[in-house]
Amino acid sequence: MPNQPTHFDSILIGAGQAAPSLASRLTAAGEKIAFIERDLFGGTCVNTGCIPTKTLVASAYAAQMARRAAEYGVQLPGHGDPSLVSVDMKAVKARKESVLMKSRTGVEGSLRNDKNITVFHGQARFLSPHEIQITPTESGQPTISISADKIFLNVGARARIPNFEGIDQVPYLTNSTLLELDALPDHLVVIGGSYIGLEFAQIFRRFGSKVTVVEMGPRLVKHEDEDVSAAIQEILEKEGIAFRLNAECIAFEKVEDRADPIGVHVNCTEGEPKLHGSHVLLAVGRTPNTDDLALEKAGITLDKDGFIPTDDQLRTPVPHIWAMGDCNGKGAFTHTSYNDFEIVAANLLDNDPRRVSDRIPVHGLYIDPPLGQIGMTETEVRKTGKPALIGTRPMTKVGRAVERGESQGFMKILVDAESKKILGASILGASGDEAVHCLLDIMYAGAPYTTIQRAVHIHPTVSELIPTVLGSLKPLE
Repeated sequence: MPNQPTHFDSILIGAGQAAPSLASRLTAAGEKIAFIERDLFGGTCVNTGCIPTKTLVASAYAAQMARRAAEYGVQLPGHGDPSLVSVDMKAVKARKESVLMKSRTGVEGSLRNDKNITVFHGQARFLSPHEIQITPTESGQPTISISADKIFLNVGARARIPNFEGIDQVPYLTNSTLLELDALPDHLVVIGGSYIGLEFAQIFRRFGSKVTVVEMGPRLVKHEDEDVSAAIQEILEKEGIAFRLNAECIAFEKVEDRADPIGVHVNCTEGEPKLHGSHVLLAVGRTPNTDDLALEKAGITLDKDGFIPTDDQLRTPVPHIWAMGDCNGKGAFTHTSYNDFEIVAANLLDNDPRRVSDRIPVHGLYIDPPLGQIGMTETEVRKTGKPALIGTRPMTKVGRAVERGESQGFMKILVDAESKKILGASILGASGDEAVHCLLDIMYAGAPYTTIQRAVHIHPTVSELIPTVLGSLKPLE
């Protein structure tokens, strides 16, 4: 590019959920921006996370409802035999690609079409606190160096690959590579019984695969309350997913002359029967993409897990460098990454001192039915030792869930007994990921639970039972 500038007001690295929005705010404020992305625009959410996986969740839900059609009085060819429902994986993949490409091209287009943004496609590395070297992704292009007054990092994370014995001997999958399958695995062995692993487990079970989940801990999704974990396991077991918990150690071996050639040792004891799978998915956590940025040349030292340390307003120890999204260790979700953008923009451009510590923890698990969890869990509330109130209700007593034939799960809400403020909630059930926001908004408003208890909700909905639950609170014993 002739006469390309080499110094900018700001450099943004990584086109995840925070940086593109921040770039728009900065250019609107009159800045000249350099934007660097080494791979796919849109980051994890658009390319290998939320959008493609929830597209697969939708396909899996359609397959499941087809199998259950007779329960609703709907007759399908084959006299409603659930075993006759099949999934065209090539068509599933094509739909997924169509959906995500709209977002990917939208993100890239918005950046390239802004006359105040210069987009670079390549690997970024620090040369000094203000200088970045860019090695172009396209071969044959020269390496260049640019500089800026401010630098913002939004480089994301990737699947963690543990050093399991024999892992280098088998063709394992990650959340990214699993999305590229266009043929159905005969038997998918999922290593890791948490959010990513369980979502894929149910997806592929509904597509028609045999699925076994291997978890080293004594229960699934260890960050949730025990009753939530148990209910999730029960829901998935009813669909035919098998579980191996308390896996003392995990090792792999390749077995010849089998249709399921991957052998998985779960306890590594002599004589222990192996699991055999056609495919294995590693879903055991995420690693920040910070090891190839040469951050030490900027004066930044990573923490023990590879995250970039930041303060409550996402500034690193080097005052002109900020870190947003998965790479800062303050949240591993799209919604927290976008909120990181909001915090940085508010402090830089709006004279609004927003902070990460103002954020209420909130997340979802997108099995069917989904889990929406906000604030503190029951376990965390108990650990405080403070008096609290609790209300619960099974989804079998939620009319809308029963009408839909989707009455698995329950609601649980926790309240501070003295201030009457909501401490947290878990809604595992139909539309739980949506209904839980009624409570979240009350928490952000700092209002007592009686505000929503006295509200009149539309009938029939899932959220209309939230005031009922709040009207039946009991002391947490």
